[in-house]
Amino acid sequence: MVATNIPEEILQAYNLNPHLVKIVPLGAGHINQTFKVTEDSHCYVLQRINKQVFTKPECVAENIRLVANHLAKNFPDYFFLKPVLSVAGHDLEFDRDNHPWRLMPFVENGVTKEALTTEQEAFEAARGFAGLTRRLSTCSLENMKPTIERFHDLTWRVEQFRESIVEAEQSRLETAAEPIALAKQFSFLADEYRALIDSEDLQLRITHNDTKINNILFDREADKALCVIDLDTLMPGYFIYDLGDLIRTCVSPVSEEERDLSKIVFRKNFYDAVVNGYLTEMGNVLSKEELSAVSFSGLMMTYIMALRFLTDYLKGDVYYSVHYDGQNLNRAKNQFTVLQLLYDEVHHGK
Repeated sequence: MVATNIPEEILQAYNLNPHLVKIVPLGAGHINQTFKVTEDSHCYVLQRINKQVFTKPECVAENIRLVANHLAKNFPDYFFLKPVLSVAGHDLEFDRDNHPWRLMPFVENGVTKEALTTEQEAFEAARGFAGLTRRLSTCSLENMKPTIERFHDLTWRVEQFRESIVEAEQSRLETAAEPIALAKQFSFLADEYRALIDSEDLQLRITHNDTKINNILFDREADKALCVIDLDTLMPGYFIYDLGDLIRTCVSPVSEEERDLSKIVFRKNFYDAVVNGYLTEMGNVLSKEELSAVSFSGLMMTYIMALRFLTDYLKGDVYYSVHYDGQNLNRAKNQFTVLQLLYDEVHHGK
């Protein structure tokens, strides 16, 4: 094993010399372990996929492979990062403990952003994610599989929340009384979601499903969206998932980790930039009925994340990593604050 705990057999599987490579941790992700690997003048990104979250890593690899083949055939000039094949010709290798690993090219002129500072960045991020979905609109869904079951199914998330109330410790129920009340207050969003899905007005597409700002590589010099990264959740979904999560993470100047709720404000200019950037690519692809769901998308995805944080707190912090007591509760309060501001804007223009 090397100092960074990368098994030597994984490096050797990609013809990398364990004694000559330089390895440094990369990125701020909470799910996979990511490293920059350099040997001579060649740089790569090596990731260990979290098999506790992605229980079927072969599905992750297969989905990316199918998408990569479609793009290579139909959009050969589109920049899509696909895995580097191992010596054995695999796009995924397993170590002795059955942990899956993949190697990706390192993009020298690419840079990620942890926060948005300009409307142009918001526009570019949305355009980047939407551009991928547009190009995949003609890709068959037949062999695409969910990499996380019911990931953005709001109906299921509400069920999980209700179960957590029944099972939670009394002390946590008391501490979380206010966000629990808010979760019940906004439960009508789950009814709207169910009605929207049942209407079949939304077309199932291949979507990214985790459209945070740091999942887009920007060109370091031009500050334009270069390519979409972190493709583990690339799977069938609805456009409201991608656009909604973009809205959720872009409208506030602070992240979901901010505990001072007074710092959370609604940035209408960023909201408009995200919607305009997304529709630049997808506006002519979405149906009239889908376009009418644009304003609902941000509400739905903000509510689902508030529920997930609150549910995890009530269950004893079993899913999300926490670094202090009550972190998931604070995340939930944060997201409910964003939700209220977003709802006021969408429905009342406050």
